[in-house]
Amino acid sequence: MENLLKSELKTTVLKLLGGSRGGYICQGQAYETDGRRVFVKSNDKPQARIMLEGEMASLREIQKTNTIRVPQPIKVMDLPGGGAAIAMEYIKMKSLNKYSAKLGEQMADLHLYNKENGEKLRQKEQTIGVGQTEPNYVDKFGFHQVTCYGNITQVNEWQNDWPTFFIRHRLQAQMDLIERDYGDRKARELWEQLKPKIPEMFHDLEIIPALVHGDLWSGNVAEDDYGPIVFDPSCFYGHSEFELGIAMMFGGFSSSFFSAYHSKIPKAPGFEKRNLIDYLVPACQKQCISC
Repeated sequence: MENLLKSELKTTVLKLLGGSRGGYICQGQAYETDGRRVFVKSNDKPQARIMLEGEMASLREIQKTNTIRVPQPIKVMDLPGGGAAIAMEYIKMKSLNKYSAKLGEQMADLHLYNKENGEKLRQKEQTIGVGQTEPNYVDKFGFHQVTCYGNITQVNEWQNDWPTFFIRHRLQAQMDLIERDYGDRKARELWEQLKPKIPEMFHDLEIIPALVHGDLWSGNVAEDDYGPIVFDPSCFYGHSEFELGIAMMFGGFSSSFFSAYHSKIPKAPGFEKRNLIDYLVPACQKQCISC
């Protein structure tokens, strides 16, 4: 690993910083190099390259919005014995505390970023904008890269509307895994009853694709002296409410986070009912990861 990192990071200095950090999915280690400190996360599974390329694409997509801080991604590399690793900026983080409300504001800014780009694009079309930069607006639901939730590969094929993407690539995908691993006939029957009712829950809403972190729970947020930080994203363009389903299910966020978020993005009518459906994805994913 040492020789690989020196070569890939183009450094002659590679000094360990503290002990290793292990999680359920990946192992992590911080290093001092010639010019900067880096954090390297590795995974020895066959799908590691797909997983970490999805993370890198997600970090870059969030970074482009300039709304909330993420570690600067550097490189994904193959490991000699199999698997892959991702190198990124090392940030000395601590648990979210002081900046909980700020995190709520900045997550709302992230979710509003694409909508605001759409408004800028419409304004530009009404004027003669010689030399103006074209706003980058995404008008579909999905993502340009396959991502992973834990070790579960997520399909992000573009769809024209949110209910189609949500049902096909999030809910149905998870129910298929449960069917495969458990053969639960009752769950399948209940799902077939629920599925046709889901589009009705979004019928009266204008849903503009929002860039979501995709795995926003307390273990993937932190802060330093300058403000909040999010990491380990699994991004896609979806309904902003989806993000809150994960955040509320796994907990760890104070009321100040939600108050600050909803001061910028108020709850739409029917939010609580739809939020119960949003719970299904992380609940099913958690169950499938433990399979």
